[in-house]
Amino acid sequence: MWGGQLAAAAPWFVASGGAMWPSELPAAPRSEWFRTNSFSYGTFCDVAHLCQLKRERDVLITLILPARNVAATIGDVLNAVASLRGARFPLLDQVIVIDSNSSDGTAAVAERAHVEVYEENRLMPRFGKALGKGDAMWRGLSKAHGDIIAFADTDTRNFRFEFISSIVGCLLTKPGISFVKASYRRPFDGTEKPVPDGGGRVTELLAKPILNMFFPELTGFVQPLAGEFAATRELLYSVPFFTGYAVEIGLLIDAWQACGLQSMAQVDVGLRVNRHQDLASLSRMSYSILRAALLRAASVGRILASDGGGPGMRLDGMAAYFHAVARSEGLCLDEYCETLLERPPMRIELA
Repeated sequence: MWGGQLAAAAPWFVASGGAMWPSELPAAPRSEWFRTNSFSYGTFCDVAHLCQLKRERDVLITLILPARNVAATIGDVLNAVASLRGARFPLLDQVIVIDSNSSDGTAAVAERAHVEVYEENRLMPRFGKALGKGDAMWRGLSKAHGDIIAFADTDTRNFRFEFISSIVGCLLTKPGISFVKASYRRPFDGTEKPVPDGGGRVTELLAKPILNMFFPELTGFVQPLAGEFAATRELLYSVPFFTGYAVEIGLLIDAWQACGLQSMAQVDVGLRVNRHQDLASLSRMSYSILRAALLRAASVGRILASDGGGPGMRLDGMAAYFHAVARSEGLCLDEYCETLLERPPMRIELA
């Protein structure tokens, strides 16, 4: 899957120390893709027309919602989604909530909305205990009937049905598109004075620099880590899923590898407001995303990864993550065990 197809996509050279870095790619292809494959949600606002296209093509559409301790928001998310499930606009045929051992009653809230609710560890049990968000998404895929499958986060505080209808609509109306990401503005309200575009800290400080360095072809995505995306069943069943928070960066790169940039698109859905994690949690999240991106860069020959003998270069499996921090009681060095695994393509598991 990670063969020589991309090795010829751009010139490379070996830098000191054995690392391989991409030379500067022409900006024109990226700019052209950004112009032709970026859309506004208003382009897909005619939900009745989308439902008609769905009927004509005889396709099913599934929405999968990974959820962990989101009882405060998942009810509103499902209320918005209900607009796409009724007799008037039957765009969604199946809605699945994958509960990740929530302790706040998330599953009960979801069940009251009359959707399918599964506890993550009861799906694909031979793989053992689920290991984070990506694992929950992958296990949910095993229950999906749709020809088009969408995912969305459930901690959004201003969820609108357009978050789903627009990305699904792009797949229904744009021939040749197989993978669609939502894009949006993200405010940060963790301070006394909210910052209108201050959200998405991991995206801006880690994901975009990493893509610029190793995968410049993908730098046109406004929200490369967005949890709201849709793709064809064929594509999602053909790629692996990283466990944990590495899942979005992995799927973005893998989709590009599988179908090419021209088969990918993004839709601006406006403003998305979600809960914010503390910096220590974001640091661990960033570590997982970094490892996944470097693993993919190594797999296509854009960096030479160590065989495990070098310090700090264990990209897959279990790895210790040390986080030094100053607290009121003094300096502390916290150690975490971060597990990064890949679940195999679902078509292999369900063959």
